[in-house]
Amino acid sequence: MQKRVVIAGGGTGGHLFPGIALARALKKHDQEMDITFVGTQQGIESRVLPKEGFPLKTIQSGGLIGKKGLNRFLSLAKIPLGVFQSLAWLIQKKPGLVVGVGGYVSGPVVLSAWILRIPVLIHEQNSIPGTTNKMLGKIAHNIAISFKESAKYFPRSKVVETGNLIREELCGGKTEAAQSEKFNVLVLGGSQGAHSINAGMVEAMDTISNRKNQLHIIHQTGVKDCDWVTQQYAQKGVSADVRAFIDDMAEQYRSADLIICRAGATTLAEITACGKMAVLIPYPHATHNHQEHNARVLESAEAAEMILDKDVSGDRLAQFITDAMEQPDKRRAMENNCYALGKRDATQKALRLCLDLLEKSGGRRAENGSRDGEKGLSCF
Repeated sequence: MQKRVVIAGGGTGGHLFPGIALARALKKHDQEMDITFVGTQQGIESRVLPKEGFPLKTIQSGGLIGKKGLNRFLSLAKIPLGVFQSLAWLIQKKPGLVVGVGGYVSGPVVLSAWILRIPVLIHEQNSIPGTTNKMLGKIAHNIAISFKESAKYFPRSKVVETGNLIREELCGGKTEAAQSEKFNVLVLGGSQGAHSINAGMVEAMDTISNRKNQLHIIHQTGVKDCDWVTQQYAQKGVSADVRAFIDDMAEQYRSADLIICRAGATTLAEITACGKMAVLIPYPHATHNHQEHNARVLESAEAAEMILDKDVSGDRLAQFITDAMEQPDKRRAMENNCYALGKRDATQKALRLCLDLLEKSGGRRAENGSRDGEKGLSCF
């Protein structure tokens, strides 16, 4: 019997890319495995998954956190519709496992799987779980967590600390920056970009103008700021590779001497897997301020430096870059501390959880099929 797995979640790269890492691992284990993602048309998944080669089923779903008035009403109205769509599709699809990787879209799918008695695994990327995963933890069979700090939010008997799920090409061990005449700075504002970081970096190039010939900037800006940042670097005579979105992240991590970025859980998992010095700038409007909590885990281990978004300025960013260039011993120590936090086997641990649940699911189906056959009933 072909094994079918549904991965529900998305909206942002932080929720989607762990799901893709798991999907790749499942496919590598069994090329015949049928894997389908569930998301929305509005989320990043609708743009990324076609390139990854995984099918996407879309449903109606919307977040509630931070919404008021009509927008909150519309999101509430989508919940029963999303559950109905999920139930109908799962009955047709007959998966052996549903994996929720976070984000509001995973709620209707995981709830529907529980109603249909389909095994459920959820994965929590952040140190403080999102509202959806907190609720789904009550009905999931297993809960994979990235930070041990999040275990207290879930039933202990279900929790397995795996780490965050990252792509296989980042799990090979500590990566030294490629030999280059220039100091490579990788700037990441998340999948949507970050205007405060973009503006700060542009301003920093004036402060650090005496060293600009020693620098090469690789900058993910998001769509809105891409042309403007490109023009600014060009006008200032800075060597830069500016993109709205970076697809070849493994290559860019390898070449980086310093990373300036948000503190999303997936980004931090990738940085620690590679062992890179980083300046973390948490997104200030993240739910439950989880990015700052994530960043402080690394900061307390002397594995990264942190600056709050409200304190970002060209002078501050220029100082971080200058210190990293002038203090190689400090940079190496921070890289080693960062690498020590990496959980490069996280995806393999989650894969084993999936395979165990699929095996149990297959056993239950066989048992139910035998019983239903005796009764002359069709089985699901």
